[in-house]
Amino acid sequence: MKIFTYIVLTTLLLLSCSTTERKETFQLLPEPKMLTIDLSGQHLLRLGVPDSSLVSEKLVNAIPKAIINPDEAYRLRITPDSILIEATTEKGIYWARQTLAQIVESSDGNSVPALEITDWPAFRIRGFMHDVGRSYISVDEIKKHIRLLSKFKINVFHWHLTENQGWRLESNVFPQLNDPVHYERHHAQYYTVAQAHEIAEYCRQHNMLLIPEIDMPGHSAAFVRAIGHDMQSPEGMKVLKRLMEEICTEVFPDAPWIHIGTDEVQFTNPSFVPEMVAHVRGLGKKVISWNPGWAYRSGEIDATQLWSYRGKAQPGIPAIDSRFHYINHFDAFGDIVALYNSRIADAEKGSDDIAGGIVAVWNDRLLPNDEQIVLQNNFYPLMLAFAERTWCGGGSEYFDKNGTILPTDENDAVFNGFVDFEKRMLWHKKHTFTDEPFAYVKQTNVKWRITDAFPNDGDLLKSFPPETGIDDTYEYNGIGYGSHN
Repeated sequence: MKIFTYIVLTTLLLLSCSTTERKETFQLLPEPKMLTIDLSGQHLLRLGVPDSSLVSEKLVNAIPKAIINPDEAYRLRITPDSILIEATTEKGIYWARQTLAQIVESSDGNSVPALEITDWPAFRIRGFMHDVGRSYISVDEIKKHIRLLSKFKINVFHWHLTENQGWRLESNVFPQLNDPVHYERHHAQYYTVAQAHEIAEYCRQHNMLLIPEIDMPGHSAAFVRAIGHDMQSPEGMKVLKRLMEEICTEVFPDAPWIHIGTDEVQFTNPSFVPEMVAHVRGLGKKVISWNPGWAYRSGEIDATQLWSYRGKAQPGIPAIDSRFHYINHFDAFGDIVALYNSRIADAEKGSDDIAGGIVAVWNDRLLPNDEQIVLQNNFYPLMLAFAERTWCGGGSEYFDKNGTILPTDENDAVFNGFVDFEKRMLWHKKHTFTDEPFAYVKQTNVKWRITDAFPNDGDLLKSFPPETGIDDTYEYNGIGYGSHN
């Protein structure tokens, strides 16, 4: 019997969850923590899928080897005669199903090898955010993102519903919020209560936590146009509290979290944030706020979401890292390397104070349709890089450090880790994201030479030596300039 075992402890995680020796036929993304393959045993498939009568699922008290986030851990055992999934909760069962589906999809259609996988996530929050406040995204498109990304163990959809440009959630209490005259973009395009229920249920079906965000008191020009009062005024607070009652009890009754924003605003009413936090908590919800934003102490907020380099995790307050994770600012080919290699909150794995991360798509630019939002933000490739990093943990350095640049040495572990991820990602581009806008092609085989920056003094018509010939060094106006591989 020939058995290969791939085990990587969390303390050794660098680029992915497994070692440099890999079985080429597997296209698992994210890679599991522990994988043992028995090449002498095969489980036969029936018409390309497992025989359902041979697949069993079992809730157990513990997955002993799972060292963190046990509620999402699972064990998958494939023998020639059976397939067994074990987990402590339905969450783990769901993730095991996704792993099994990837194993089957990347097989030859006739059989899969006997194996055992024990797996768990490094971080409990692994999410994406859509800014529909600025640009409306259709219900079908949102559901497609939820369905596709859940295959890769993304478990949070952060729904940024309100902005200066529009209030995108139906209100039966204050219907003027949805009057076309009060929209600056995508006039009168909003989500009905029924559609909000539909998306919430779709998230539940796909093991995804829904976090609705009602941004306050900033980013609220649409509210002011419709209501006629600033949110921080007594009149505005009265309306907003009634709105939050409607949202928490009628629109999202089962959502455990509500995000209240508090970023990029001048606070004129010192009572506003404490009162709104207390009000939303009183409606049975936990509250998230952007950081930087309102200054909280431990116990005054349930979690913060870090959004700029000034955002810092605080002891006693769980932090969600979105710093340097605004993919609308990214270069499609350069920054995916940094996102893949970057440590979440500069931590090896999650903790009580480090919950995980969320990638944000801010629709500052008005794009013509949903497809262009996905394509021009390189949404799917970047989300796959983030899915692997948040599940596996580790990474080389934090996003803004040199270690996130792909090394030129092809024997370097960082380089080879990204090569392997790229291979698996491109397999899923072909097989999982068929006909979807997926703005990535293989680049690890491309060698770049970059010159030092030449001063054009604002004159775009100036020409420089590299335009007439490639060399290692150049001279321009008596000054030397180099080039780098």
